[in-house]
Amino acid sequence: MDLGLLILRVVFGLTLTAHSVQKLFGWFGGPGIAGTAQMMEQLGFRPPRLQAVVAGLVEGGAGLALAAGLLTPPAAAAFISVMFVAIVSVHLPKGFFIQNGGFEYTLALAAGALAVAFTGPGAISADAALGIDWSGPSWGVAALAIGLVGGGLQLMVRSRSPVPKA
Repeated sequence: MDLGLLILRVVFGLTLTAHSVQKLFGWFGGPGIAGTAQMMEQLGFRPPRLQAVVAGLVEGGAGLALAAGLLTPPAAAAFISVMFVAIVSVHLPKGFFIQNGGFEYTLALAAGALAVAFTGPGAISADAALGIDWSGPSWGVAALAIGLVGGGLQLMVRSRSPVPKA
C-alpha cells in the first residue's frame, strides 16, 4: 500500500508541478508568465500578472509537497483549490470530457489529491519521516473544505466582466 501511495503522490504531484513551470517559466511548451497573465486577464482575474505568479507558485508548491508527502492535507487543500478554480473558470462550461476542453482531467487530479488527504501519504513520505500523522476522515474533509473555500474566495474576487478574447 505504501508503494501505491508513493506512486499516486509522485505522479499527481509532479503533474501539477509540471503545469506550474509551464505557467511560471514557459517550460514544456507552456505560455510562461506573460501568456498566463493574458489568460488570467481574459478570465477576469486581476491583477493578471500577480494572479499568474500566484497560481504558478501555489500549483508548484502544492504539487511538490504532495509528491514528497509533506504536510499532506494542506498540500491537498491547495491542490484542490487550484483545480476547483480551473474547473469553474475554464472547464465547466465545456462539459465533462477533456477532448472538448471539459473538466474530467482537473476533477481527476483533485480527486487524487483528496484521496491522499483521506488515506495519508504512506510510510514512504516526508510526513512519516517527520512523525506527522495527519490522515483519516477529518483530515480529508478539512482538505476538501479548505480547498473549496480557498478556490471559492478566489472565484468571488474575479471580475464579472472578463476581457473578451481577441
